[in-house]
Amino acid sequence: MTEKTATDQPAFSWLASWRVYLQPASLRMLLLGFAAGLPLLLVLGTLSFRLREAGIDRSTIGYLSWVGLAYGFKWVWAPLVDRMPIPFLTHRLGRRRSWLLLAQTMVILGLVGMALSDPSQTLGPVVWCALLVAVGSATQDIALDAFRIESAEPAQQAALAASYQTGYRLAMIWAGAGVLWVAAWVQGENATGYLHAAWQTAYLVMAASMLVGVITVWMSREPSPTELPPARNMKAWLQGALIDPFADFIKRYKWQAALILSLIAVYRISDVVMGIMANPFYVDMGYTKAEVATVTKVYGVLMTLLGAFVGGVMALRWGVMRILMLGAILSALSNLLFGWLAGHGHDVRALIAVVSADNLASGIASAAFIAYLSSLTNIKYSATQYALLSSMMLLLPKFIAGFSGDFVNAHGYADFFNATALLGMPVLILVALAWRFQPSDKD
Repeated sequence: MTEKTATDQPAFSWLASWRVYLQPASLRMLLLGFAAGLPLLLVLGTLSFRLREAGIDRSTIGYLSWVGLAYGFKWVWAPLVDRMPIPFLTHRLGRRRSWLLLAQTMVILGLVGMALSDPSQTLGPVVWCALLVAVGSATQDIALDAFRIESAEPAQQAALAASYQTGYRLAMIWAGAGVLWVAAWVQGENATGYLHAAWQTAYLVMAASMLVGVITVWMSREPSPTELPPARNMKAWLQGALIDPFADFIKRYKWQAALILSLIAVYRISDVVMGIMANPFYVDMGYTKAEVATVTKVYGVLMTLLGAFVGGVMALRWGVMRILMLGAILSALSNLLFGWLAGHGHDVRALIAVVSADNLASGIASAAFIAYLSSLTNIKYSATQYALLSSMMLLLPKFIAGFSGDFVNAHGYADFFNATALLGMPVLILVALAWRFQPSDKD
């Protein structure tokens, strides 16, 4: 059986433990976490709000959500980021910093292109620039994970992860609420409808915000490089980078691997499919940029963090599988609340209640799911296997989400939200089976 054993760590006082967050490594990771979290909503959630306000059809918005599949396939080029040098840059900056700088440059160029392109006139440039942002963002995630792991001793990894997550969530507030606030400020409080100049300014501000990450990379030291086993040829390299982690997973879990992979593939399907139409729904329901920014992008993120904290505590108290089941149930039920809101009409207090319940449920489900994924990996292949498993959870939901606009056009928002809740029913069955047939030995 492959077990993860924690090494004994020296005892620190509470004051000394908290001071770790003021160390340079933690502060760097806070800023780099901000750079990692910034692009995600700008090519998914916020972009769908902008496109709907510009008069883009819901079906088209649904199909454009496939840009997010770049995050689901990042494991394909992860071995290149891990091993391939970049001409000129790697010699001067090192392996990790050179890839981080290249990825951040891609994100900035893509955001500037999205700012200068007007989707109400032509959609093509916006799509290609959004794809550039998504690929650059996914590449940054790959390089940043390696940078974090190599930047500190194991005893400091928890603090670096916490700093990274804090920066990431702050960036999501800025990219979700901040971009709407900037656009609303440029447009004026009483202005309604689409104004390209407002969104242009907002996206240029977001592009400038990525300089936080660029400056941090320039001011950071390259971590000590991890020694990689030499590959005799391309076949041997692919064997060690991609095939062996998969083979190890199948060998350890045998027939249960199919059950586990099925559960991973669909666990977040209710949330992901519903989420693509959330922002078009807010636009069509008459909510203003300021209302959406405050309720869904600030308050909602805070409720997600609360849910993650609660979910983590409950998982420690009652076990991961129980909370995995609870998260699946709550995620499906919270989508029914959006179905109710669709018939209720424009009501900010009702929106607050629905978003609170939905994000709390999402946070609980995410905490349990991350713990479950982590428990499945072999420490020998932990980085690669976790990347593969976490990417797999997006592929099927993102593909199905691409057709969400067609469904809304044909049946309306209320039926769509209720249907996404029904998508969660097979998840409950798979969780129950995975719970029932938990392997006692991974060898």
